[in-house]
Amino acid sequence: MDFIPVEVNERQGYIKTIEWHMMDKTKFFPLSMLSSFSVRCALYPLTLIKTRLQIQKHNDMYTGMFDAYGKIYKYEGISGLYRGFWISSVQIISGVFYISTYEGVRHILSKKNLDSRLRALVAGGCASLVGQTIIVPFDVLSQHLMMIGTVSKENKIAFNPLGVNSNPDRSKLALTIDVARKIFNVDGISGFYRGYWASLAAYVPNSALWWGFYHFYQDELLKVIPTSVSHLFIQTIAGTMGGFTTTIITNPLDIVRARLQVQRLESMGEAFRDLWREEGPRMFTKGLSARLVQSATFSFSIILGYETIKRVSVNEEYKEFVRW
Repeated sequence: MDFIPVEVNERQGYIKTIEWHMMDKTKFFPLSMLSSFSVRCALYPLTLIKTRLQIQKHNDMYTGMFDAYGKIYKYEGISGLYRGFWISSVQIISGVFYISTYEGVRHILSKKNLDSRLRALVAGGCASLVGQTIIVPFDVLSQHLMMIGTVSKENKIAFNPLGVNSNPDRSKLALTIDVARKIFNVDGISGFYRGYWASLAAYVPNSALWWGFYHFYQDELLKVIPTSVSHLFIQTIAGTMGGFTTTIITNPLDIVRARLQVQRLESMGEAFRDLWREEGPRMFTKGLSARLVQSATFSFSIILGYETIKRVSVNEEYKEFVRW
């Protein structure tokens, strides 16, 4: 049997990171899916607002995050904040592959005695590669659904490049089938992978950096925060800080990804040029406030759920070494 090193907090002798081999997978997977769905359901409106802010030209529809929330709620109701949610919720399936890849790669790399932050960086990138390959078609669909029916300040239809019938009386299923049919008619199967490489360019570094920063901040916080403070609390703060840092670094890439998938641009270069022509230096902060709020709340919630589930799923022989 290969020796697998365990990260231990030297000050108190408890396990700092619960590793893959320490958990009961029959508990971990169903609880992980439930947690992921709950977080995505609660935070989906922020994702929708972020997408609309990124795709709009200048401030044609909204002047900012709060303006967008107010107008969507006023003119479209609660359902408007959840446009495309049921398609986007398929991400809980890709999430299983994502976290399995992340933990699996970390487990393999642990045998090489690599630094935990480097292991997290590499594993996060690999996990995103797998996750995006599964989820991009559903992302393309959900982003079109998020935008359909939006109007400009002049009350004109602001977005409908596929010419979809956006009658509000249509059922969600009928609208989704219509969008999928239009995408297929125009681009074939490749249309559902429009922006795939941009998604990898945005999300692989984002995922790698987020996990790397998470472990970095956790290690640094453990050095300065008293041992009496909850370890789970420290981890949620580290996750939130990691989300903030990563979002600021990768924001332009995420805008380019969204525009490639929805505005039917042909290349990342064209998307960058159009974005720079429209926004100038503001392209680095376009939609950033919504994305920072989304990232912070998402990171906090995901780490809270993820690390709690790991503690609940840990095998009996490790429980005495795990601190809440």
